[in-house]
Amino acid sequence: MTTIKEIAQKSGYSSATVSRLLNNDPNLSITADTKNKILEIANKLGYWKDHQEKKIKPTIALLYRTNHKEQLQDEYFTSLKQALVETVKQESMKMKTFYNVADLIENASLFQGFIGVGAAPIENAELVKLHGVLPNGVFVDTNPAPELFDSIRPNLTLTVKNAIDLFIKNGYESIGFIGGVGPKHDHIQENDPRSVAFAEYMKVRGKDDSNMFVSGPFSVENGYKLGKEVIKKCKNNLPDAFLIASDTLAVGVLQAFNEENINEDTAILSINNSNVVKYVSPPLSSYNINQQEMIDLALTMLTNLIIQPDRAHIDVNMNTNLVVRKSFIPKAE
Repeated sequence: MTTIKEIAQKSGYSSATVSRLLNNDPNLSITADTKNKILEIANKLGYWKDHQEKKIKPTIALLYRTNHKEQLQDEYFTSLKQALVETVKQESMKMKTFYNVADLIENASLFQGFIGVGAAPIENAELVKLHGVLPNGVFVDTNPAPELFDSIRPNLTLTVKNAIDLFIKNGYESIGFIGGVGPKHDHIQENDPRSVAFAEYMKVRGKDDSNMFVSGPFSVENGYKLGKEVIKKCKNNLPDAFLIASDTLAVGVLQAFNEENINEDTAILSINNSNVVKYVSPPLSSYNINQQEMIDLALTMLTNLIIQPDRAHIDVNMNTNLVVRKSFIPKAE
């Protein structure tokens, strides 16, 4: 069994300092380099294998990436950030926020790991550099480099399947989808998992998937544009129901539908359950993404990665739950 004394001897610090760090003494004041060295020696000596009941409180960074072009989309990530800030405070941990990868790379030696929040693009070369100096990282909601870092994301594929099953169960035969394009990573345009899941599962259920409207960003403005396209193509033959890929898009779609007085002609389900959906007309039934649970799990994953840096990287999917409002009310069982 690895002892405090062994770690102290190998690291060059006193047994008292090592003990206070590994027992999360809130009054201990040491530099990041000291903390990193002691934890590195503890890992090498296998300290955590014999002390699995112990938790560490690392000093971490928040890599916060938003483009500030779309208020409602930013609101989702702002809420994630706030949940992280509050949780870190409650756990008596230390955290500093960075808004670009280069700054975090430059200051990497100050931290034991990082949490990534936001959807602004990152070049793969930057992520490789980041991994070289700060390999312990967990991305929340997105993961631009699953081969390098851990992630916790909502299970959007299962959410889409659930929505389709629910529509069919409630007698809706014609089902449409409105969505945006996926992220661009290293100049490669990826398909959004919601639109991919919709097309594939509609075919599995033997349904027509031709009423798909997918283009542009996840913004209110683009949702309005897509809503107008739907009206132009389908006004005389509107699908019985629509799944909209995000609340941000849904707000714009509803604006377009309201202008034509067609909201009562089709059921609508959305994804995210952001604050605004209670106040649009009609109030949106939307799949809730539990941000606090994602943050809690991200921090658990990060601390686990710090004490087991050689373990395989993991990508966790968390299920969503439907919050029912007027845009779609399922039939009672």
